Amino acid sequence: MSIEEDVMRIQKKLTKITSGDGGQEQALELLKALQNLPVNLEILTKTRIGMTVNALRKSSTDDEVISLSKTLIKHWKKFLGSNVSKDNSTPPSSSNKTKSKSKEDRKDEEKKEKPKQTSFPAVNNTTDAVRLKCRELLLGALKIDGNEQEGCAPVEDLAEELEEAIFQEFKNTDSRYKNRVRSRVANLKDGKNPQLRSNFLAGAISAQKLAVMTAEEMASDEMKALRNKFVKESIDDAQLATVQGTKTDLLKCAKCKKRNCTYNQVQTRSADEPMTTFVLCNECGNRWKFC
Repeated sequence: MSIEEDVMRIQKKLTKITSGDGGQEQALELLKALQNLPVNLEILTKTRIGMTVNALRKSSTDDEVISLSKTLIKHWKKFLGSNVSKDNSTPPSSSNKTKSKSKEDRKDEEKKEKPKQTSFPAVNNTTDAVRLKCRELLLGALKIDGNEQEGCAPVEDLAEELEEAIFQEFKNTDSRYKNRVRSRVANLKDGKNPQLRSNFLAGAISAQKLAVMTAEEMASDEMKALRNKFVKESIDDAQLATVQGTKTDLLKCAKCKKRNCTYNQVQTRSADEPMTTFVLCNECGNRWKFC
């Protein structure tokens, strides 16, 4: 059996494992087998095993599988540089054939990769242009300061997980999905609320939780305190309006110009300060206060 056939056999098994048909232990053994095979650029191009291993890395929860997948991908990327050196040392008689073949291979790969138009791999993932664009927007919001936090998951993976969680809620890319993505992007980029982005990058907030959080839940501590203050004032005003006051015709409403009012006096300041008078027009409902 040739090396290419061995790689193809391993690729089929890894694809099944990525789809949920197989364990992580089997995946680790297959990756180790790949590591021992003399895989070259030609085999990588024909089998596209690199994209299969990358898809396994993203779907796996096993640290060993993820680590070995990254090692293999990093090693295979070196072939791109070594291939250029090879072409330069090729004898003149075969140089044209090598270059011609290389151009054809590149054209084939460009045709296959054209639908992606982003930095996210499409194998065992999504090729939907809207979803890929949303991932790009979320990635930009997470990298707003240009620096990744040490010890945190890669921002590319976090952006993908967040988009996937939002998509799973709506199962389509309609206006609800787009609005949800826009709100996450806006809040993650908010310079007055850096804590939200930091908590998500550090894992304190999961992608599934962030995908469904309300605007109030995502708000900064300062904004939450301000909203609580407004709610309390609204409740106080509502309660004040329901308390039976004293009717008078000495006060004139500025809106309806009628003299049918009810007033209440409340001590809102220190004891040595005069009381505040709250007035309600019984005709039009206009309310005002004066000291």
